[in-house]
Amino acid sequence: MADGVFDADIAPWLRLLHTPGVGAVSAAALLKAFGTPAQIFRQPVAALAEHVGLAKARALQAEPPNWEQEREKARIWLQQPQESDAQGVPVTARAIWTLHDPRYPPALREIADPPVLLYVQGKPQWLCGQSLWHEQMLAAVAMVGSRSPTPQGILNARQMANQLQQMGMVVVSGLALGIDAAAHEGALQQPVELAPPTIAVLGTGIDRIYPRQNLALAQAIARHGLVVSEQPLGTAPQAHHFPRRNRIVTGICQGTLVVEAALKSGSLISARLALEQGREVFAIPGSIHSVHARGCNGLIKQGARLVESVQDILDELPQVFERLEGLRGSVASTDPVPEISHSSVKDHPVPISAALVKAPAPIVSSVQTTHARLLDAMGTEPVSLDTLEARLGYSAAELLAQLLELELEGDVQRMPGGWFQRLFMV
Repeated sequence: MADGVFDADIAPWLRLLHTPGVGAVSAAALLKAFGTPAQIFRQPVAALAEHVGLAKARALQAEPPNWEQEREKARIWLQQPQESDAQGVPVTARAIWTLHDPRYPPALREIADPPVLLYVQGKPQWLCGQSLWHEQMLAAVAMVGSRSPTPQGILNARQMANQLQQMGMVVVSGLALGIDAAAHEGALQQPVELAPPTIAVLGTGIDRIYPRQNLALAQAIARHGLVVSEQPLGTAPQAHHFPRRNRIVTGICQGTLVVEAALKSGSLISARLALEQGREVFAIPGSIHSVHARGCNGLIKQGARLVESVQDILDELPQVFERLEGLRGSVASTDPVPEISHSSVKDHPVPISAALVKAPAPIVSSVQTTHARLLDAMGTEPVSLDTLEARLGYSAAELLAQLLELELEGDVQRMPGGWFQRLFMV
């Protein structure tokens, strides 16, 4: 971006948000009254005070603290060389989208307190103003849930995200540990790139990935999808930023799916925000005995749509089909794209990987019969070795041998403390 363009189109927005006391709500009131940041800064104190009070009005008359450094920091971030492939072609790009930018997500602009600007990093074609997904209402679903999920919760998130993305939908989440990370990972597997396969919304500055365990995942998302943040560059993790982040996660989307959540899970905040924004809320049910399922079960009792498959989500979002069909009609591709129909998800579920999902085989041998009995005895919840001994009458040594075989086959997950969890395909 040329310096003249930056100074004219981006710097006034940055100055507005760096003004002490001026956040998204105050900025939105000023923009509604005066149109653009440039016009705001031309107003007398009395005119500004009518909308944001005298203290903020006076602050707007002066340059923000450390303004020159903040402006230069943003300019340098935009101009830094990006990752390139072997031919020297950039595989990532950066941008700052203001509320008036045509690339700004349309659904997000409709919420009560949209971010005034977004720092964006991702695949160059998704940052281009001519990208098809900017011309359509973005067909997207948010996926949220526990930071400490069960193995089945992780598997559900990956499979749901992959199937949604294969239909051309964008999977949006918050890059947190647990369900968020699993959703991003599922969307990145064999993506059908009608639109960004996944969008990660940060609660930190876009240059401060948190948690650090997800740094490699964030880099993969930037190469194939989008990473976005409303926080200024350099912003470290702060607890109050993450609920604010959640309104962006849900605001970009037409619906929010809670995959797995306890009663006090932060993902229930996302569900409430989605409802306030007029979005659909979905939840995957779980056992009445599982603390990990009580949040989702509670949402379903309150009216959230119960989800057993991707089909349940698509049934509630019929308008998404029209948008995806419009995208499909505009994209010339030599690669086959799954047909968008109600039967395609139900009749042809998309497998995650051979390691996680395998075709069911007939039970013919005694070993397979033993495996089937053991899996039935495990039920749907984590179970201890002592419990399995009591249910089946097998010795601990016999059970451990069978459980190891099932673990290698991807049917069972070993958990801390000597517990085991049976895994199911969504």
